[in-house]
Amino acid sequence: MSSSLYDDVGGLEGLRRLSEAFYDRVLADEVLAPVFAHFTPTHLDHVAIWLGEVFGGPADFSARLGGHQALLRSHLGLGIRDEHRQRWLELMADAIGEVLPARPELATTLMEYFEWGTAIAQEVSQDPVGTDLGDPGATPRWGYQGLVH
Repeated sequence: MSSSLYDDVGGLEGLRRLSEAFYDRVLADEVLAPVFAHFTPTHLDHVAIWLGEVFGGPADFSARLGGHQALLRSHLGLGIRDEHRQRWLELMADAIGEVLPARPELATTLMEYFEWGTAIAQEVSQDPVGTDLGDPGATPRWGYQGLVH
């Protein structure tokens, strides 16, 4: 096993492949496509950069894209419902199975992060755009043992 999830998913390119496989599914899905009505290809790249930082890669999301605060703010006002979150998790599990086949421990660890992260995104999404979220702290880091910091 490599030293980080980032290495084990194939670095930024691996995360871009995962994001692409996932968003291909999302944009074709009748439950989630409306939630992503304003999706752009830039979003896909930003997600890969976010995940790269979370999984032990370079801190580029914090350095260039606004860090944890910006990620949380991007979910304000979306009104994510339980069915959205569950469908998101199903489609991500499918994408992981496609991009990272035969890696059950890695898939389990990734899905644990996505379970945790989507719960936060759903909670934040109930607040209106412009809500002061306070200081959420540094971008979280996730490893094989869960939340590192």
